[in-house]
Amino acid sequence: MTANVHLASYMEKAGLKQSELADRLNARIGELTGTQGKLQDRHVRNWLTGKTRWPQKRQRLALEAEFGVSAEELGFAPRAPQKGATPDTSSSPLVPATHEPPEDPVRRRTFTTSAASIGVAALLPAAPASARPRVGMADVDRLEQEFAKLVAKDNADGGTVKLETRALAFAHHAMERQAVGTATQRVRSRLYQLAAAFTGTALWAAVDAHQSERAQRHLERALHLARLSGNPEVELRLWGHAALLASQRRSMHEAVAAAERARSSSACRRDALYRSLAAARLAGVTAQAGDSKVALRALDNARLAFDRADPAAARPAWIGFYDAAELEGLSALVMARIGRHGEAEAHLHRTLFALRPDYQRNRTYYTVILALSQLRQGEAEQACATALTALSEQPSDSLGGRTGRLIAQFDREVAAAAPAAQFVHEWTARYTQREGQHL
Repeated sequence: MTANVHLASYMEKAGLKQSELADRLNARIGELTGTQGKLQDRHVRNWLTGKTRWPQKRQRLALEAEFGVSAEELGFAPRAPQKGATPDTSSSPLVPATHEPPEDPVRRRTFTTSAASIGVAALLPAAPASARPRVGMADVDRLEQEFAKLVAKDNADGGTVKLETRALAFAHHAMERQAVGTATQRVRSRLYQLAAAFTGTALWAAVDAHQSERAQRHLERALHLARLSGNPEVELRLWGHAALLASQRRSMHEAVAAAERARSSSACRRDALYRSLAAARLAGVTAQAGDSKVALRALDNARLAFDRADPAAARPAWIGFYDAAELEGLSALVMARIGRHGEAEAHLHRTLFALRPDYQRNRTYYTVILALSQLRQGEAEQACATALTALSEQPSDSLGGRTGRLIAQFDREVAAAAPAAQFVHEWTARYTQREGQHL
């Protein structure tokens, strides 16, 4: 037996003990299958010592989701199949939380090691066991539809562990199609593009949840896949996420460099909407870095480009969030960061008026920003009234991640601004109660 130094290294970097890793993997398996995993620290110990060289399918997917790299990069190696045997059929296929109709036996044999395990039933037509299945544009289109669903879920609830895990599972599936199916170069390029896009969604979920180490691993993997795809739109999206990740780490030079890299993308040269988004994000980053002059110039460029963009042009699902309401919201963030809170408030009122009703995460986020802007103008009572509207909806994941941190920041600032006020006591009571519901 050979010790698995790769897995040990990743665990050490993440600060995870054997029992802690087992618990986290069990939760990830539960997110995908609807049934909590049953891993114990002895299973992790067997992986580390090399006693188990190739974990079961669902365990591998959970490991890949947790660390953001492939099972092979974690030091695992599949057993060589016995003569006449089909590789990797010993493990149970991973079934999604929303169950699909059962497959017939021929389909089940064909897809035991494929994406049926992550809930994309019938992605490929049934094929004889002896043949490699043909992967075509219809299969790619189905994956595009699944990607759009994940984007919609993110817009509603924000980054969650479930979203991150499912996105990585779909990325795994897209790459698996490369290995087990035959396809044209065009289809293979789209599969790399989709794998990068799904991994980018996992990256965003980790950023939204302030899980920077995990997000960094997803970023590196996603950029590699994006380069293989040759798709500049995917790279632009990833550099935008990289800028936010760097700013969370307070590495502002790196954040500005990533935002500049996004703005220089060929996608921005071809499409004014991409150019507008990249300029707006650069404005936000440079404002956070303290360069108000560059920030305001970039924001002006974002508005000019937005006015020139063709709203009817065909674009990927991920940029669907960027409309006039979002531009107002990003403008508000710039104004708030350079201390112009009155102007930030005006932008935020326009944002909340125009924001689409299904964008609950963004509505909650911008409502809290509005409350902070009002508080910083000395309007503590109005700020509390505004912040309370962010708590008025039913408990949901939209109060987690970045939004949850903003609400906590508001709670600290309002308590410091007016500690004896009755409206602050009322806010604190409601906030404490809501925190208990969210937990």
